[in-house]
Amino acid sequence: MPQERKALVRPPAARLADGLVTHVDRVPVDRDLAVRQWAEYVRVLRDGGWQPVEVPAQEDCPDSVFVEDAVVVLGTTALVCRSAAPSRRAETPAVEEAVRALGYTVRRIEAPGTLDGGDVLKSGGTVHVGLGGRTNEEGVRQLRAAFEPLGARVVPVPLTGVLHLKSAVTALPDGTVLGLPRLAPAPSYFPRFLPVPEEAGAHVVLLGGDRLLMAASAPRTAELLADRGYEPVPVDIGEFEKLEGCVTCLSVRLRDLPASA
Repeated sequence: MPQERKALVRPPAARLADGLVTHVDRVPVDRDLAVRQWAEYVRVLRDGGWQPVEVPAQEDCPDSVFVEDAVVVLGTTALVCRSAAPSRRAETPAVEEAVRALGYTVRRIEAPGTLDGGDVLKSGGTVHVGLGGRTNEEGVRQLRAAFEPLGARVVPVPLTGVLHLKSAVTALPDGTVLGLPRLAPAPSYFPRFLPVPEEAGAHVVLLGGDRLLMAASAPRTAELLADRGYEPVPVDIGEFEKLEGCVTCLSVRLRDLPASA
C-alpha cells in the first residue's frame, strides 16, 4: 500500500527570542525574520514531496518551534517525549493530539525518564540515542522498551559539549554519519563517519532520493556532499541557529505513516 509523506511543523512562538540556550551565548533574535525563514523551510519540505502538518503555535512556549524534540516516531508508534527542561514539557499535548489524529499508536516517556527527540538518530535499523544532556538513562530504557519490539537496535551515545545528539551528527541515506570531529561522539559509535568542515554541515534532512535539506550556513559542506553525488537544498535558518536550532529540529518526518491511517 502506498505511503503518504507528511511532516509535523510548528510556527515560531511570539516569545521565540526567549528560547533556551545552553552551549552558545545569547544574542538578539529577529522573530519576524524567523517567521519568514520558517515559512521558506516549510515550502522546501512541501516542494520536496512532504505534506506539512501544522501543529498550532504555542505562544507561551518559546522553544515549541523545535517540534522534533516533542515526539519520536517509528513505524506506527509515536513516543511522546518528556524533556529534562521543565519549561518545554507543556509543548507535548498538542503534538500528541496531532499524531493521534494521524492514526499513530501513542506511548509516552514517564517520570523520572527524560528524552528529547533531538537526541534520537534513526538510520537503518539502528536508533542512536544521545545520553547526558536532555535525555537520561531512564528515558533511554523507556525508548528501548517502546522500539526494540518493533525491530530497532537502540544504542546509547554519551554526549558532551552539545545540546542534542543531532546537534553533533546526522546520517546520509546510505547510513554514513556526518559530523564536525571536535563535537562528534567517539568514532566507534559510527563506523562510517564523514567529517564536515562546518558545524551546520553536520545537519541534514533527507528529502528523498539524493536531495538533502541543509542550512545555508554550511556552503563548504554542501559542496563536499555535491561532489559525492547528493543534491543539497540550502535554507537560511540563521535566527534559529542563534537558539541552537538546526534543520532537523524544525520538523518531524513521518516516513512510515500508512496511507490508510
